Amino acid sequence: MQFPEAHEKAFGGHEPPAFRVRDKMFAMVSTGDGRVSVWMKAQPGAQDVLVGGDPERFFVPPYVGGHGWIGVRLDVDDLQWGMIEDLVDHSYRMTAPKRLLKQLGEGGT
Repeated sequence: MQFPEAHEKAFGGHEPPAFRVRDKMFAMVSTGDGRVSVWMKAQPGAQDVLVGGDPERFFVPPYVGGHGWIGVRLDVDDLQWGMIEDLVDHSYRMTAPKRLLKQLGEGGT
């Protein structure tokens, strides 16, 4: 919620929160498989590297995984919150319009 114009809005009838900028989703919480996770957009190639390197922690989420999104399980030991923050930051930057990115001190992704 620290990003310009970021807001929480439910995704369809799902109860876990989804986070959007200009009504475009950049992250969502999921509990659909009985495990708590967060899904977000990822930079090209990141999905293969993260899932291949640590498949217990990272996964390709259903529905959006084919579009490069990454899932991060939050119920594993030794969570690396800094990495999760970075992934959410990248997802926001991939979603937000350039005008909003300028508010972060950048002209684009």
